[in-house]
Amino acid sequence: MPAIVSMLRGVNVGPHKRIKMDTLRALYQSLKLRDPQTYIQSGNVVFCTGECDLALLTTRIENAIERKFGFRVAIMLRTISELQAVVARNPFADRPGVEPGKLLITFLASHPAPEARAQVLKMKTDPEELFLEGRELYIYFPNGMGRSKLSMATLERVLRTPGTARNWNSVTKLLEMAERMEGAS
Repeated sequence: MPAIVSMLRGVNVGPHKRIKMDTLRALYQSLKLRDPQTYIQSGNVVFCTGECDLALLTTRIENAIERKFGFRVAIMLRTISELQAVVARNPFADRPGVEPGKLLITFLASHPAPEARAQVLKMKTDPEELFLEGRELYIYFPNGMGRSKLSMATLERVLRTPGTARNWNSVTKLLEMAERMEGAS
């Protein structure tokens, strides 16, 4: 049975949209998603499912979260092969000195339109570097995110699609969890 990585957008980052991970796992189980496992408190869930229509599954999970917690969050789902491709396409992989905690991958809900893509790639972002590959935006923050002038809200507005970001350490850990889960099932 295939493993899927689910990333919730904007949960547990402030006083609103709080979700306990044990309650989130129970919700995924109630949706007949097998062996849900969470990683850190930011709404990452790895689970197995026989469901092939990920768009339908995304809507099911978003609706269930809204019913259970009283607010709606966007969810980005990725298969193991999609996450493996994200890791393989890392434009910073061969560059020495890149700190994994300063490399952020924004998982987008859909492919940006060509004009939006071109507009983002023309943005002045120094010293940050960004690369847009498919439904993922790779951003390296050499001085850390806290000092950056790059606005994630502006990027999302230009791209015209929601997204949720994870640092490189989280991305590789989620892939590792999914591969282990799929291998066990």
